[in-house]
Amino acid sequence: MIDGFIKVGSGTAAIRVADCEYNKNSALTLIKQAAARQIKLLALPELCLTGYSCRDLFLQDTLLSAAEAALSSLLAHTSELDLMFAVGLPVKRWGKLYNCAAVCCHGDILGLVPKTIIPNYGELCEGRYFSQGEASVQALTFAGRETFMGTDLVFPCDSVEGLSVGVEIGEDLCSHCPPSQKLSTYGATLIMNLSADSEGAAKAAYRESLVKSQSARLICAYIYAGAGEGESTTDMVFSGHRLIAENGLLLQSKRFSTGLCETELDISRLSYERRRMSSFPSAYNDYAHLRRFSLSLEKTALSRKFSPLPFVPEDPAERKTRCEEVLQIAALGLKNRIEHTGCKSLVLGVSGGLDSTLAALICARAMDTLSMSRESLIAVTMPCFGTTERTLENSKELAEKLSASLRIIDISTSVRRHFSDIGHSEDVKNSVYENAQARERTQVLMDIANGTDGLVVGTGDMSELALGWATYNGDHMSMYAVNSGIPKTLVRHLVEYILEESSDSGLKELLSDILDTPVSPELLPAEDGEISQKTEELVGPYELHDFFLYYFLRWGYRPKKILRLAQNAFEGVYDEETIVYWLKVFLRRFFSQQFKRSCLPDGPKVGSVSLSPRAGLQMPSDAMPELWLGRL
Repeated sequence: MIDGFIKVGSGTAAIRVADCEYNKNSALTLIKQAAARQIKLLALPELCLTGYSCRDLFLQDTLLSAAEAALSSLLAHTSELDLMFAVGLPVKRWGKLYNCAAVCCHGDILGLVPKTIIPNYGELCEGRYFSQGEASVQALTFAGRETFMGTDLVFPCDSVEGLSVGVEIGEDLCSHCPPSQKLSTYGATLIMNLSADSEGAAKAAYRESLVKSQSARLICAYIYAGAGEGESTTDMVFSGHRLIAENGLLLQSKRFSTGLCETELDISRLSYERRRMSSFPSAYNDYAHLRRFSLSLEKTALSRKFSPLPFVPEDPAERKTRCEEVLQIAALGLKNRIEHTGCKSLVLGVSGGLDSTLAALICARAMDTLSMSRESLIAVTMPCFGTTERTLENSKELAEKLSASLRIIDISTSVRRHFSDIGHSEDVKNSVYENAQARERTQVLMDIANGTDGLVVGTGDMSELALGWATYNGDHMSMYAVNSGIPKTLVRHLVEYILEESSDSGLKELLSDILDTPVSPELLPAEDGEISQKTEELVGPYELHDFFLYYFLRWGYRPKKILRLAQNAFEGVYDEETIVYWLKVFLRRFFSQQFKRSCLPDGPKVGSVSLSPRAGLQMPSDAMPELWLGRL
């Protein structure tokens, strides 16, 4: 539970209809297994101490008293276990019968939550026996314990910051206004659903969509436990569907079996997102009845595997769809800017590298949507001290393949004259030497744009902006920056996607070579005709920096938690020492380079993270990183 993670489970035990002793023992076996596996929160199915399919036997006192006795025995046998669990049973009180979830911890009943929506249609006839649960919370004695009963019960955990549990039952989730909606406004960050939904063709997908969408809508975790083996098959079959979701992401889904389904939930992530979303209501109110509990605080082992590329979908089909969406968004943003400004050309610096290649491809797509001649795309390549033959030739070929107008302007003489003007020796390969080239290139592009009624399109990506790996008022500046919302790890996949979709064998071969070219600004002289200045050797691997950026900015994770997830994601690739080193580099550069991001040109946001000072990150340029560095 350290770092906000907590291990949870959904369980389905084999039962016998109306055999409460057998069902209690089955539930107890699962609960003990869960505790042995360090599961801290466990949901069991609806009415699993009696069986959901008892029908008119629910009206028998013999069954009801046996269910109460079974719960009492279950509590006695689990008092030493360090977990909270919810188990379903019928509860007779106040002259009525209720379909309830008993929420239990350390041998006590924290509360009894009755079902709100009582289905009475088709094969469902719960209205024949059960009454609708009331919101008002009432004290009562049940199974030998003093407790409370009502639908407005919420269970906060004192030992896990942000963890608060709400419960709904079966059909409650399918209603027009599920109880979980209200419970989340009462502060519940995790919803348990004890269910006994029968199986049918295509029903599992619908059930999954309900659980995912509800967890996304409420910014919560959702544990669903369905009834299974042993329920009566007179008219229906129960598959034991167990589901666990977190904020719209389905983490586990199992059916047609018994046993445990388990994973770790990130409660701190949910709490952060609720704080960030100003539209999410405050958890404070006077209506919820809180029943607090506590669990021992320990480090939760992670069985979840975190992707090393959080900006890039792992599933090939989803990745293909994402790439097309990003390209469409970027091209649409540029298209609208062209229409708004009435410009007659697009001016783009092409270097033979990935970023300028992607920007050129986006420009071509935008111009095609406007039926604008590709000749109006002015591709300018400006070789200087560090330019290699490989990148220069690739720049020329890219312009040719896109039918762009190519201009080759060697800026060496201009830069040397500038060195002379400011008294800088060309032998001193410092930031003056490098930045003078970048700024000269930007000046050339701007002046060409002025002469052609054009718009300078920026090529820098979001990862470079995060690290400040751009020359201030050099490649940092443009009139519209199409790549500014795209991280470096996604840039590569976008170019690969265009390569795969292209039918032009020459373009495919060119893009393949560009993808194989080391990332470099080429501002230092080449060595033996090869690139000498490799970005990732200087600032670190972009796959690490993009990982850090995602969890630092999108989810507000603490540095030690980012380190822990990076160790999980890059196991066998980078050791802890390497990750810590580059994480410190990331934090220092991210804070120190904010002044460059405070005056960024316009550019489209394409995903959940943006560094724009208008639509994304609003951060002072003189904030200090020591607090974050100290946490490492």
